[in-house]
Amino acid sequence: MAVQLVSATKSIRDQVSTEEWAARVELAAGHRVLAHYGVNDLTYNHFGLRVPGEPDRMLIKRTDWMFGEVTASSLLKVDFDGNVVTDTDVDRIKGGALIIHAGLLKARADLNATLHTHTVAGMGVAAHKFGLLPINQHAIRFHGEIKYHAFEGFEFDDEMTPKLLRDLDGGRFMILRNHGVLVCGGGVAECVVGHHFLEMACQGQVAALAAGESNYTIPNPQAVEYGHSQFLAGGNFLTGAKDWAACLRLAERLDPGYKD
Repeated sequence: MAVQLVSATKSIRDQVSTEEWAARVELAAGHRVLAHYGVNDLTYNHFGLRVPGEPDRMLIKRTDWMFGEVTASSLLKVDFDGNVVTDTDVDRIKGGALIIHAGLLKARADLNATLHTHTVAGMGVAAHKFGLLPINQHAIRFHGEIKYHAFEGFEFDDEMTPKLLRDLDGGRFMILRNHGVLVCGGGVAECVVGHHFLEMACQGQVAALAAGESNYTIPNPQAVEYGHSQFLAGGNFLTGAKDWAACLRLAERLDPGYKD
């Protein structure tokens, strides 16, 4: 008679609440959509999400996984000291996942999600002395809302977290000089859609500045202020609601395996 050995380890889905599983699926979809649109710095960059019903814990990808391969089950659940609390083969997180994402979510109860990336356009604008210009309508969405953080070394040390919090200064969008961008928000949709707009703004700026000084235009300040006020009047547009359903459809077309 054949004997089949069954692992005593529960699946991740069996270890978590229904609400957490839904959050895992949504966060995995966010990773896949971001990868599709160019967040592809090998295994680097992270996207953290506070666990529903567990405010002192977050979900985050494994440090050696790319955005394009993240699944609901592969995400790690960690406390804000970096300890993995689900039954997996990983014990702790470190580096940017801990210093940036756990650090910000621990200190900012008003945030539920943090997304940090190194795209070519984001790094390009992060090196521009004047930062993000109101040079296109995507950039006007962020007028007056972008914070800046000077490069002081890699986010490996505990003392980096207070500096990031200081420079973020209650905001949700920050350009890390000579590094990349940080987008924070109330959830996955807000971060994915906000990052998409910021990335498009940066791509547009890099393209426009390639024409050389005096060969590009910037709207007058009154038009910029009015344009930004139109964005603010958009209601749930700013939280990604208008676009998120389409993003989920895209994730499904790309690979429905993100839900596994």
